Amino acid sequence: MNRRALVLIAFLIAPLAIADTPLIPRQILFGNPERTYPKISPDGTQISWLAPDENGVLNVWAQRGSDAPRVITKESKRPIFWYEWSGDGKQLLYLQDNDGNEIDHLFAADLASGNIRDLTPIQGVRAQNVLVSPRQTNRLLVALNLGDRKRFDMYRVDLETGALVLEAKNPGDVLTWSADRDFAIRAATAFTNDGRTVIRVRDAVDKPWRDLVTMPFEKALFNGQVVGGSLIFGFDPDGKSLLVHSAMNSDKGRLVRVNLQSGAETGVVASDPDSDIGDDGGGVILHPMTGAVQAVAFDATTPHWTFIDKAFGEDFARIAKSAPGHLRLLSRDKADRKWILYASASDQPNAFYSYDRDTKKTTLLFTDNPALGKYPLAPKKAVVIKSRDGLSLVSYLTLPPGVEAKKLPLVLNIHGGPWYRWAADFEPEVQWLANRGYAVLQVNYRGSTGYGLAFLNASTNQWGRKTQEDLYDATQWAIDQGIADPKRIAAMGASGGGFATLHALEQRPDLFAAGVDTVGPADVATLFRSFPPYWSNILLRWRKRVGDVEKDAELNRALSPLYHVDKIQAPLLVFAGANDPRVTLANVDGMVKALRDGKRDVVYVVYPDEGHGWGRPENQQDYYGRVEEFLAKRLGGRAEPFAEVKGSSAQLR
Repeated sequence: MNRRALVLIAFLIAPLAIADTPLIPRQILFGNPERTYPKISPDGTQISWLAPDENGVLNVWAQRGSDAPRVITKESKRPIFWYEWSGDGKQLLYLQDNDGNEIDHLFAADLASGNIRDLTPIQGVRAQNVLVSPRQTNRLLVALNLGDRKRFDMYRVDLETGALVLEAKNPGDVLTWSADRDFAIRAATAFTNDGRTVIRVRDAVDKPWRDLVTMPFEKALFNGQVVGGSLIFGFDPDGKSLLVHSAMNSDKGRLVRVNLQSGAETGVVASDPDSDIGDDGGGVILHPMTGAVQAVAFDATTPHWTFIDKAFGEDFARIAKSAPGHLRLLSRDKADRKWILYASASDQPNAFYSYDRDTKKTTLLFTDNPALGKYPLAPKKAVVIKSRDGLSLVSYLTLPPGVEAKKLPLVLNIHGGPWYRWAADFEPEVQWLANRGYAVLQVNYRGSTGYGLAFLNASTNQWGRKTQEDLYDATQWAIDQGIADPKRIAAMGASGGGFATLHALEQRPDLFAAGVDTVGPADVATLFRSFPPYWSNILLRWRKRVGDVEKDAELNRALSPLYHVDKIQAPLLVFAGANDPRVTLANVDGMVKALRDGKRDVVYVVYPDEGHGWGRPENQQDYYGRVEEFLAKRLGGRAEPFAEVKGSSAQLR
């Protein structure tokens, strides 16, 4: 009897005990939020947020006092994900690309006139590293690959005229630019062509650049090796120091002061024995006017703050009494008197609060998904699993509500990157899987970020090898604990997680009954060659971490799932975005063709108006509907009936 028949029989004779728990509609989980990510204007008189307009597209709204809320931006198809107030509070700035091609333009929407301008209206030029200052009300800074598509120079933008003026020229290795308290570009994080990370500074805008701190490849944290990454948090108020995320004298990343003249560490501001600085609110909170450090985030298994400013910490403690969950500061006025925060936990959607530091009053503004309030949600449980060679793998296990953790169908949910990490935060995808009856296991395999240099470097030359073994060891742990039914396990992931899913089905056909691969690369050399031009200076990091697959064909064949299709037995559901600038359609098409040539069971879905993931909620709902139907058929979980989603661009190919 074949494996699929055994799975079906097991499902029929052992229906899930979760049957009494109501299904959470996919529309609620993956549709638009009602409102989300509010921000306060620099003068504290207005509030903004993201919400769908009358056509269901996520746009920026704003409100002054008791005036009626009004939609400010006019995006008609693709939702807005990032926005910010201008320094004078007269305009709202936002980024938008074209159908997922990742070539963001920077737009400004004027609140008084309603006029919307593209501040970077040059075809093929991407905007990133946007900096706004309450001290410079009519100007902003933005990095553009205008002169050379491979590198980003920093430009100053006049918000009245739209004029672009070059602020700092990129010699070719700068990842991210940093401004001082006077809003002048005086520091940069660079990744050199020999693999070193350099903190570079200049004493004034008319002075030469000089290397302040140089970190060997194995001593640099990941944010010093990635496009858009930075190890600089700011200039210390003393004017003599730079605030840097460094592991030069430790295994874990610490916030240290570095002398601006000598480059020597002059003191540790904050550290944690178990983790690097976390990503909460950027990881470090600085006073908006003085630049003084107020709090530093760390996250080994659960996120927490180390408070440097005593009064700041007391305010957080006061807010926490009426705002359950982990608190993050989202926005504040330039006087640092009015705050907007959000509280979250793995089993509760984000709730947004305003706080007045003068009156000490906390007010609930809204939750981004109030419809979830009537459904039971599942908490993530942090578990530390040992790999076969002794590494500690911080992982998260989520169980279906009200169900005994015994022989459950399990989804191994694999993060991408591969230099990324799972955390104990709220994820609609995890809640959806748990609600459908699956145990969900999320593993921070070697190389996952946030756990220090030794753990990061343990992934070198191990992508698709020991990184995979970590996943299998964690899955075996779930089986040994009696949690997972060994005959009903699926691998599922996006990007690097899709790559790992393909490998899982190829390397361990005995362990996985199904796989869901979303924008996963099948050929690593093709992946390297298809990276956008502005990734060219960090290709060395990929070659040092993964191997030089472009020159070593044998290594590429060993690492690429494309060449091992004959070992795959379980059915696959494969997704791609036609505009993906990294994992191109050709890369995914090649894998699907090889699977079909080998008579393997594969379903292939392409979204022609998406890139490296799905932005439009219609496509998200279509995607999860198809995955839900697939997993229910293969593992026996519950399913809301799948029907065509109006407005989705999905194409079966």
